[in-house]
Amino acid sequence: MYLTIFWALLPIVSSVLFCTSPLPEINMTQSDNSPKARNRAAGLAACMVCIFLGSAAENAMTNWISVYMESALQVPKVMGDILGMALFAVLLGLGRTMYAKYGKNISSVLLCGMAGAVVCYLAAGVSPNPVVSMLACILTGLCTSMLWPGTLILMEERFPNPGVAAYALMAAGGDLGGSVAPQLLGVVVDTVSASGWANQMSASLSLSPEQIGMKVGMLVAALFPLIGVVVLLFIKKRFVKRAQ
Repeated sequence: MYLTIFWALLPIVSSVLFCTSPLPEINMTQSDNSPKARNRAAGLAACMVCIFLGSAAENAMTNWISVYMESALQVPKVMGDILGMALFAVLLGLGRTMYAKYGKNISSVLLCGMAGAVVCYLAAGVSPNPVVSMLACILTGLCTSMLWPGTLILMEERFPNPGVAAYALMAAGGDLGGSVAPQLLGVVVDTVSASGWANQMSASLSLSPEQIGMKVGMLVAALFPLIGVVVLLFIKKRFVKRAQ
């Protein structure tokens, strides 16, 4: 109870600090309609879509890995949390640490991460082997580790000095992906689990309707990194790397 009250105080304090903080005046009267400015705006919009998809790919698994292992793969909850969520988080941190230490060529890193996430989601949703599905869920942490922070690096690489507004849009895109994807996956799981199709397939596949719903949810979640691959290829082809 007291811990919950403590966490509730944090946004209240943040709201007070925000309301009392001086904000710089922003001149909104001037606008640049040149082709170069429009091209830059299109590139920043593409980066925002990319960070939305990367965040969605990461957070869909983050929010569902424990339940998926327990319900769909029949892994005990303790093992699912330890071998699932904990190892996912370890690989997530390891991927970001390794890039900070040795990383370069962020475009290729993001493409490999998106493509790897697609493979992991497909393996988790299709494989009948629970060990393979579990490993796929865990490896998603490594594949998605750079998708959120890496898109910021890509934006700075392609569009030097993007400005405060660009970072605000990127933050909004990442947060939106982190909220939409888990919710959408939940809607898919509930809808499929309650459908007649899942009840018909459960006997032939030796799976419960809920298990089928979760596997379909994983397949739907694979669309986020799959679209992310297309967006990254567009950015890489359309917007050349510029000197800082």
